Amino acid sequence: MIVGTVKETFPGETRVALTPSVLGSLTKLGAEVLVETAAGDAAGYPDATFSEKGATIVSRADVFSRADVVLQIRGLGANPEAGTADVASTRRGQVLIASFEPLTAADQVRTIAETGATLFALELVPRITRAQSMDILSSMATIAGYKAVLLAAEHLPKMFPMMMTAAGTVKPAKVLVIGAGVAGLQAIASSRRLGAQVEAYDIRAAVKEQVESLGAKFVELELDAGDAEDKGGYAKAMDEEFYRRQRAALAKAVEPMDVVISTAAIPGRQAPLLLTADAVRGMAPGSVIVDLAAETGGNCELTQAGQTVVEDGVTILGPTNLAASVPYHASQMFSKNIVTFLLNMVTKEGKLEISTEDEVVAGSLVTRDGEIVHPRVREVMGLPALTPAAPA
Repeated sequence: MIVGTVKETFPGETRVALTPSVLGSLTKLGAEVLVETAAGDAAGYPDATFSEKGATIVSRADVFSRADVVLQIRGLGANPEAGTADVASTRRGQVLIASFEPLTAADQVRTIAETGATLFALELVPRITRAQSMDILSSMATIAGYKAVLLAAEHLPKMFPMMMTAAGTVKPAKVLVIGAGVAGLQAIASSRRLGAQVEAYDIRAAVKEQVESLGAKFVELELDAGDAEDKGGYAKAMDEEFYRRQRAALAKAVEPMDVVISTAAIPGRQAPLLLTADAVRGMAPGSVIVDLAAETGGNCELTQAGQTVVEDGVTILGPTNLAASVPYHASQMFSKNIVTFLLNMVTKEGKLEISTEDEVVAGSLVTRDGEIVHPRVREVMGLPALTPAAPA
């Protein structure tokens, strides 16, 4: 088996899908590893560090022409423009593993299916215990939560910790984290480390204990969320009436805050609108909002993806791809996820065995043999359900 990785071509993407530390787990199984020249430079992994671990440094064309398996951070779909350049080099039967955003990139999924390549979308890996070590969404959300706090601290005209000085006492900053998923919990922990007074809100009452274990106060709004959690423990989409009442309640909750970090997102769908323009205007001048859902529409009405907006003295940040701002460790974490995913399909003899009897494999397999095979992807694309093959 030949495994290859290439330099990312998405604008601003500095991560690399393979890092030297994980190459040993591949070479021990007899795999040959190909790395495109300078693929890891932006992340702090020069070619020499890959060569020392047994990888062969080659051109991009060589990776696609020789590799049985190509590992990337962003495949076509997650890299809709620059990613098209690799389509002509993709061949039938070749296995592509990366983030592809298949639920919102129908045209790109069709394009890959037409090549006959086998596509695995890592963002579709099932949220089960066995797959936690393969979960790129959780890994990258951890980084986003951490960086969101640093961005807030940089833009806030106050200090986060309480300080008792000869010049008087400085009160701690008040931080509200909306959404206590992986990114939210990391934002809580990082804000606490900086000494802020932290509160957090989530429609899932079950996360209250996790929030309080990090030293934050759990905000309980007088809203009946009902069954707000899906099978994977993530927040489900609610109806518009619930969101209307939630927005009204959150407007009061954010008013006294110095910083609001919003993390509410629903995979494959637009982020729920939680903070209206009026809610922002109700905050004190100098306050900061960091909207981690900016890429999918934002939780704040005034958020602009990739931009910093100031409204009535309140700064609204809409950062995108925060993981790429910490490429060394982001690559390290992503690499561990993707290699663990790949090794789940490799036999002791070093052969790739794609079995849809495996829940992880079936849940992330999108295209195979020229066909789009993932049920949910077919559904959002308006394709009929596939008829199960008759037993041999």
